[in-house]
Amino acid sequence: MTNEEIFSRVDHTLLKAAASWTEIQKLSEEGLQYKTASVCIPPSYVKKVSEAYRGLAICTVIGFPLGYSTTAMKMREAEEALANGAAELDMVINLGDVKNARFSAVLEEIKTLKRITGKRILKVIIETCYLEQDEKIRMCKIVSEAGADFIKTSTGLGPAGAKMEDIALFKEHIGPGVRMKAAGGIRTREDMEAFINAGCERLGTSSALTILSGTIPSGKAGSGY
Repeated sequence: MTNEEIFSRVDHTLLKAAASWTEIQKLSEEGLQYKTASVCIPPSYVKKVSEAYRGLAICTVIGFPLGYSTTAMKMREAEEALANGAAELDMVINLGDVKNARFSAVLEEIKTLKRITGKRILKVIIETCYLEQDEKIRMCKIVSEAGADFIKTSTGLGPAGAKMEDIALFKEHIGPGVRMKAAGGIRTREDMEAFINAGCERLGTSSALTILSGTIPSGKAGSGY
């Protein structure tokens, strides 16, 4: 698998709390140079990046990282992010609702966000590290029923990230229109290739350039995040 093939699946990510404009610029320029699927950045930078980097696919996060903001707040976040130039939204589900078996509320929230997102891409972060097996299966069905574009493993900020067994579980239980994104703890080329080969159309990582730097011409690669 070539670097180009891998980069085309990568959401090149910088979501740390103290991310500076200089770092966001660097990430954006790398996204354009290496033709990553998107750059995933904090909502507060979406408008500035959209104005500065035409043609760059911008992803941002909604209800991140804990997911327990209200649906009304997530709606407002989504509307503003899309108005500011985001092409893709990665939303975090309300894990409290899952634990309280309020699955209809989870379904309605995702449906609402997808209505707002429209033809643009909505990815649903279910944060697998907090869920039991039956809850993961239920979320596969809910994400599919809600019409979301992707199911995503993790925020990358929980106690664990993407696991191959969760991708296998997703494949078994998601609907035919739902794609998969693995995120969190992807730190080697072997990891990246394994998740892609398992069927993931997207990878969320802040380390793509570092991971692949051994085969990128010297002087072109970024330092990674």
